[in-house]
Amino acid sequence: MLVITSAQNPTIKAIRSLADKKNRRELRLFTAEGEDMLARARAEGWEPETIVARHQTESWGKANILEVTPQIIATLSSHNNPPGILGVFHQRWAKELTPNGVWLALEDMRDPGNLGSIIRTADAVNAAGVVLVGECCDPWGPDCVRATTGSIFGVPLLRMTKAQFAAAAREWPGDVVGAAMAAATDFRRAYAAPALLVMGSENNGLSPELSAACSIQVRIPMPGKTESLNVAAATALMLYEIVKP
Repeated sequence: MLVITSAQNPTIKAIRSLADKKNRRELRLFTAEGEDMLARARAEGWEPETIVARHQTESWGKANILEVTPQIIATLSSHNNPPGILGVFHQRWAKELTPNGVWLALEDMRDPGNLGSIIRTADAVNAAGVVLVGECCDPWGPDCVRATTGSIFGVPLLRMTKAQFAAAAREWPGDVVGAAMAAATDFRRAYAAPALLVMGSENNGLSPELSAACSIQVRIPMPGKTESLNVAAATALMLYEIVKP
């Protein structure tokens, strides 16, 4: 296999362009780095379009495999210490919000690190999927993908407008649970399945539109002096409470 040494190689340039949200959206592609990430992708049935590696690697179905120098893979990596392998994958979006299990909806989630951590937690509790409502950051961006540690391949993602989600929430057969600091009900309670958890942004909380779509609102008590929890931490507490036996 010919080793690619030029950063001007057309395929390398195309992969590097996926660092830009506009290009990811237009091409509907994203990158994932590292052996563990790619192993999770394989386990979940994701086939890469391209594999870029510093050394010869095993076959990946129909994927185009490129062997490159360490310098080239460093130009493609979002890591300070680039792993030796990177995959290019097609984005996948779920088509509908199905009333089964536990779904998580995130409104106006702007921080990719928090989003990635939340997707990882959703994977840990075997959530049915994550709905991105309103103006959310790109889940396929390198910071979010890295923060998921592979869970991006295991958790269905769905996009909805606030109006679409509010309409779906009103038809939801179980509890639609909103987390709100001003709520009177403690979050430590039983929830009717299937449960739909709705989390707002850390700064603004839930919008009036989504608050009105919730059948119950709960709060996480904070007897200490902090005013709020990080949204990823709050979401983890809520999810584990909802799925507890």
